Amino acid sequence: MPLEGDRSIRARFALAGLAVLLVLTMGFALQVGASDVPTLRVLTTWAGLDDGQGLKPVDMIVITSIRLPRVIMGAMIGAALAVSGAVMQGLFRNPLADPGIVGVSAGASLGAVAIIVLGGTVLAPYSQFAGVNALPFAAFLGGLASTYILYSIATRQRRTSVATMLLAGIALGAFALALTGLLIFVADDLQLRQISFWSLGSLAGATWEKVVSIMPIILPALFVSAYLARGLNALAFGEAAAVHMGVSVQFVKNVAIFAIAAATGASVAVSGGIGFVGIIVPHALRLLIGPDHRYLLPAAGFLGAIFLLLADCISRTIVPPAELPIGIVTAAIGAPFFLWILLRRRGIVDL
Repeated sequence: MPLEGDRSIRARFALAGLAVLLVLTMGFALQVGASDVPTLRVLTTWAGLDDGQGLKPVDMIVITSIRLPRVIMGAMIGAALAVSGAVMQGLFRNPLADPGIVGVSAGASLGAVAIIVLGGTVLAPYSQFAGVNALPFAAFLGGLASTYILYSIATRQRRTSVATMLLAGIALGAFALALTGLLIFVADDLQLRQISFWSLGSLAGATWEKVVSIMPIILPALFVSAYLARGLNALAFGEAAAVHMGVSVQFVKNVAIFAIAAATGASVAVSGGIGFVGIIVPHALRLLIGPDHRYLLPAAGFLGAIFLLLADCISRTIVPPAELPIGIVTAAIGAPFFLWILLRRRGIVDL
């Protein structure tokens, strides 16, 4: 078994490698698409490093108005989902916890659908007040509510029951989906098109407006999550031990719940339901660099962004000229991985 120092050194190298790999993946994702454009030359021209002579106007539009916001949004969402999964797993002290499985994503979806369907009637004052941020903020509130309810149900006498968490998450997710179905039933054709666009999970509708609308939510949530590392490490020994280590357990819980709801809610609002990212990425990283959240959380952000960008590249190219919903790609990869985790924990498989 490697020493802790060896694992820490490995983790630092892994972080550096993931950062470089993320830059390369973003460059590769800019190249993928039906239109063959000189991506590097477009970007240098856009940055003022090239005169741009010989470039077609459509090339500039494809890269700067379609692919670039898609890549940036995909990277933010991938990082948000992966870090949310890592934080939730640390909070519940279980590697199978995930915002999608325990109903947080369903609650965020309910908030998004509610603002789409009722934004012009019952929720009109809120929609007018929030403006372009109405959808992500509504999804954030839905995710926050479901996360808080889940934690309240699963925690008794300062102990969190994993079985209760999973069962309560399933129940909350089913209830949220029922309310979402009711709203879909009363929606008009335009609202149904909006709902169906993101319900399957996709980055196809990425725009600079959407990037700007989720950035003030996701980036602070990721930044705050990085400061939870010490508290989450202490919680791994139990809440009583964490208190003796000088950790404000309740503060860590509150901040973690807020960060999970913010990151998941904003992601669901603009991309729809993209599952399994929060399970695949943190668990794979634990096998590689260990459970230390000082390294696990930033590494999850890097690898989550890489994973989602590669999944988006697959979704754009596997059935040309159409695009396969990205949620199908992540589920096709994540479901077998999730089963492997379960079998490995039961000792059925050794790898």
